[in-house]
This record gives sequence, C-alpha cells and structure tokens, in this order.
Amino acid sequence: MASIVAIVGRPNVGKSTLFNRITGTKGAMVDDTPGVTRDRNYGRAEYAGKEFTVVDTGGFARDDPGAFVEQINEQVRRALSESDAVLMMFDGRAGLTPYDQDLLALVRPLGKPVFYLVNKMDSREMEVHAAEFSRLGAHPLYSVSAEHGLGIAEVLDDLVKALPEEQEEPEAPELIRVAVVGRPNAGKSSLINRILGDERLVVSDVPGTTRDSVDTPFSLGGKNYLLVDTAGIRRKGKVHKRLEKFSVVRALKALERCDVALVLLDAAEGLADQDLHVAGYAQERGCGCVLVANKWDLVDRAEMTTGKFEQDVRDRAKFLSYAPFITVSAKTGLRVRNIFPLVDQVFAQYSSRLDTGPLNRMMADAVGRHEPPISNGRRVKFLYATQAATRPPTFVYFVSDPEGIHFSYQRYLVNSIRKDAGLDKTPIRILFRMRKRRE
Repeated sequence: MASIVAIVGRPNVGKSTLFNRITGTKGAMVDDTPGVTRDRNYGRAEYAGKEFTVVDTGGFARDDPGAFVEQINEQVRRALSESDAVLMMFDGRAGLTPYDQDLLALVRPLGKPVFYLVNKMDSREMEVHAAEFSRLGAHPLYSVSAEHGLGIAEVLDDLVKALPEEQEEPEAPELIRVAVVGRPNAGKSSLINRILGDERLVVSDVPGTTRDSVDTPFSLGGKNYLLVDTAGIRRKGKVHKRLEKFSVVRALKALERCDVALVLLDAAEGLADQDLHVAGYAQERGCGCVLVANKWDLVDRAEMTTGKFEQDVRDRAKFLSYAPFITVSAKTGLRVRNIFPLVDQVFAQYSSRLDTGPLNRMMADAVGRHEPPISNGRRVKFLYATQAATRPPTFVYFVSDPEGIHFSYQRYLVNSIRKDAGLDKTPIRILFRMRKRRE
C-alpha cells in the first residue's frame, strides 16, 4: 500500500496550500481564515515515480473555545499515528509561536522521518526569518513557499527517499462512491462515524462543522465504498459568507462524482423545504439516491410512524419516487447497517446495461400500449433505441420528430422501462434524436 505523509502545523500556516501543491489538485479548501480545515483530508500524490498518500489536517492550537480545538487536535494526533512521514510547517512571516513548540513535542517522539518547512518564504530576502526556527533543533529545515512552489521540489526529493517501499495490495473489488448530503446539522458526520465505528470526522451540534468534502475509504461484506462527508447545503439565498459558498460548491461537486447519494433528513425536526432543495440537487446531477431519515430515536412514535413520515416525503419529493427510504439513528446505530444493502441495490441498477434487442421490444410494447403524440399533423414515429451510457442508465430513442414529444410522454416511457426492466431504484434518462436520413 502507498505510504502516508501527514501535513501538520498550527492554524493558517499554509497546510492546505501545500496539500494542493503536492497533489496537483484543489482538493483542500484554502482561505485566509484560520481553521478552514477541520477533518483529515486525504489525497493521492506521485513524485519521482513514487506514489504516496498526503493527509491534510486541521490547525493544531490551544485555548480557543468554540473552535473545536480538542476535536481538531485529536484528528491531528490520529494523522500522525498512521503516517509514515511528517511534513511539519511553520509560518516564516509570523515567526515562532508556543503552538509550534507544543506540536513539536508531539512530533519528535514518533520516531518517524520529519521534515520541517518554514513556509511563506516568497523571496530570498525573507529566508533570514527561517533562522529563528533553527534554535528548535528542527532538522532538516527547509525554506519554502507553498503558494508559489519555491523549495517544494527539494522537500519532495528528500521525502520520497525516506518513504518505505510500497507493498503490493490485492486487487480491490469495484469501488462504490457514496456521498452523504443534507442540510446543516442533519447528522452527516455522526452517521459516517457510526458506519466506520470510529471518531473519524469532527462532530458538533453547531451547524456547519464540516466545511470540506472528505473522502473516507470503507469496506463491508467484501465490497469497497468511498464515503464522502460534505458540508451542509443551505439555500442559495441564505449563503452569505464566502467560505460557506465554497463549502456548498464542494458539496455539489461531491454529488457530481458520486454513484449513490445518501440524502439525510432530520426526522426530529420533520421534512423541511431545504431537504427538498438538497434532494433536488442530487436528482439534477443524476446520481442514485437513498432517502435516510436520521434521528429516528428522537421521534415521538405516538405522533409519527415510519409509514406516515415516508408518505410525507413521497408526496413532497415525487421527483425521487425511485429512491429507497429508510429510518435510522446515527446516535444509537438503529438500522444503520441496513443502509448498505439499499446502496448495493441502487448501485446495481445504476450501473446496469440493457441489450439492444430487449430494449427495443420494451420500446415497441410501450408505444403499442400508449400511442405517441401528434406533431405537425403527424404522429411521431419511434424507430429504434439504444443504451448510450450507464450511471445513470441513459437511453437514446431515435424518432421522426424529437421536438414533438411532450415531457409527459417521456415520463411515461421512463416509467415503462422501470416496470419492464426492473429498474425501480435508479434515475433513468431518455434522450430523443432524429434518425439521420440515408443519402
């Protein structure tokens, strides 16, 4: 397996900027506000022919109530314990602080290769400031600028030499990407922690604790999943702060790259309009969905039953009629493990492919049961169909007049495929194309 390199440092020293620089992505959020990164964020990197995993961590701090200090510090400790090498960062502009010394006391006893980086050295004139850190006895000490890439190659040259040789890992089963989405404080991080059986993510009663989308590999029953915890999605009109806007954008991007979205509803508060907005985002991006009503342990069973709550959801979210529904409690573990059989069923249909012969017979039967509309004085002719893609299943129907097909007839055709092909738990797309005339 690939080696793990942890990036640690006090708040706002440039860890996420370095993470993005090494991985060659924008996988970590970067902002001038201290404390942007709270959970461990993992990314793949390659340098000089060697692959390794980079872990971005929250800023190690103290004496800052309300900033999740203890939880973030615990995440830093876990990242250090699982790492093969450490990149510890200092802020060359701000100089040495007690936070740096506290973290150094954690890093030194590890017995692992540690590389000390004095960041924000954007010019040679500034390198004089790096001398202050040499009195810590930190060696080797590198002057770098993560933002501009200065000195990073030297660090990576030495880093890859210190990493252990990779061990071949057995070929893994297909990876199912599962994004956990919902409005703020619906219990997304708590659910993932319950699934993993580990305090893997920072959990708080304060809405908006999770800001980044965090990928977590997970295996169950011989199947591999990638769980993506995302920031709570608010309505656009209620998103004011720039950082929160970034969080929403990342949550939406997580939906675009997932196979199945767990749309988390707060059963204790009841279905809200914002739940429908979140579900709508998932539907628009064409990912499979499971509707998960969390906090079921807090529901008064005399007032609300599973059937009643589900019916309310079905009535108000008719566009997700195909999505399975389940009630759970991340706090107690109630029915949490029952989520994954539903995920597997959705993914199987989401990835399914129909042969052209059966698909065309289904099309002919559907058209025979309900004639196509009339357009420009003529009935639209359906010629043949083919499946163009999976994830979600996407079908192309070649017809005489694509513009003459009303959305209600398109919905009828989708429902016919659901019934005839047994694709009742996945989104389905149908595109209409005009058959090219033979020359």
